[in-house]
Amino acid sequence: MIRLRLLPSSVLVSLLTVFAQASPVDASERPNVVVIYSDDQGSIDANCYGANDLITPSLDRLAASGVRFTQMYAPSAICSASRAGLLTGRFPVRAGVPGNVSSMKGHAGMPATEFTMAEMFKAAGYVTGHVGKWHLGYTPETMPNGQGFDESFGHMGGCIDNYSHFFYWNGPNRHDLWRNGEEVWRDGGFFPDLMVEECVKFIEQPRDIPFFLYWAINVPHYPMQGTDKWREQYAHLDEPRRMYAEFVSTMDERVGIVLDAIERAGIRENTLIVFQSDHGHSTEERAFFGGGNPGPYRGAKGCLFEGGIRVPSIVSLPGVIPQDQVRDQLAVGCDWFATLADFCGIDLQKRKLDGESIKDVILSADAPSPHDSFYWHLGGGKDPQWVVRRGDWKLLGNPQDRSNTAPLTEEDRLFLVNLADDIGERTNVAAQHPNVVAELQQLRQSYLDDIEGR
Repeated sequence: MIRLRLLPSSVLVSLLTVFAQASPVDASERPNVVVIYSDDQGSIDANCYGANDLITPSLDRLAASGVRFTQMYAPSAICSASRAGLLTGRFPVRAGVPGNVSSMKGHAGMPATEFTMAEMFKAAGYVTGHVGKWHLGYTPETMPNGQGFDESFGHMGGCIDNYSHFFYWNGPNRHDLWRNGEEVWRDGGFFPDLMVEECVKFIEQPRDIPFFLYWAINVPHYPMQGTDKWREQYAHLDEPRRMYAEFVSTMDERVGIVLDAIERAGIRENTLIVFQSDHGHSTEERAFFGGGNPGPYRGAKGCLFEGGIRVPSIVSLPGVIPQDQVRDQLAVGCDWFATLADFCGIDLQKRKLDGESIKDVILSADAPSPHDSFYWHLGGGKDPQWVVRRGDWKLLGNPQDRSNTAPLTEEDRLFLVNLADDIGERTNVAAQHPNVVAELQQLRQSYLDDIEGR
């Protein structure tokens, strides 16, 4: 393992053990926290992100009340890995989840030894709740109640039909709806509405301590089952955008209901809300080969071009976080762990994280990103996809383009781009900048050596 003192200072920032330099705060004085994690939502798929063919008043309302990021990156471009990065604040590969976890009951997922965001909040005196998708393990110790959540309602696998709550996409067909580790049946109930019901119930519970709610919405992930209201609204759009738009607005409407419940409970001024997509839009057959909009970015779900990992992201806490502002600094979903701890005055107690607090960035447009560089690693085996980014330079290894935007050849196994010059990542300039390629490969090896040491 490479000694950390030999690593570049930019790597030291994100790899050294993190300390939260906050004085102890009584739990009752800390804000409530709601993290809303959407599923397969494209890079610009909200009005506030530039989509002019969608109706997303709830997300726009949330953005108007807080800060919207233009350069927020998902921890990974696939569902399980992204969630592992969010909930642990660590590279997904370090957290033991380089790709997707099996959707079969009895399969373990993220190691139970990982310290999750829920465990952090629980130790700080919060009541913790999970609603929606899990996809991080299907054994008692790796399901939500074994990973720090007091309450849990949702599905454990990658996706379900929203009315039967069955997983149909990799046989055998199986029912997948659970409450606190016990299977429950709500046949015919529209799952987005069931999630709203659970969120509102959790928010409205009388309690003297703050709460942490992780609402992992399984929308707009396939099957795209928008409601009649939105099917009529978007009847003029061509497919697959039509089906996708129906489901995005179905989601947005339900986010609005939960925001209303927070306001109605009189706790909006003391509730920090994060909304973010887990990665880019899907181009899988089950998603009608697309529908999401990556804007100017190449790529989609399952690849590490910008369209696979640059995601919508909003944070709001009235009276603390500025309103209706935009942040262009680089940030990553792994940062939310340390950032929420920072806002809530929670001591991280020598937790080794790869994310950093972006509290200063959120509070000031002039604050620098805590990341001079970052690393993404997708999949196992000999040839995983990977990315090292340092400044505007981005080196992709074994790249895939699920959007089929441009061809990739054997010569593109190392794909170098300067995002300041080529945000669409169309041209590989590795041959023109061999020194940059070598430096970024060395930086990647430094990351790998440290990850190997866990």
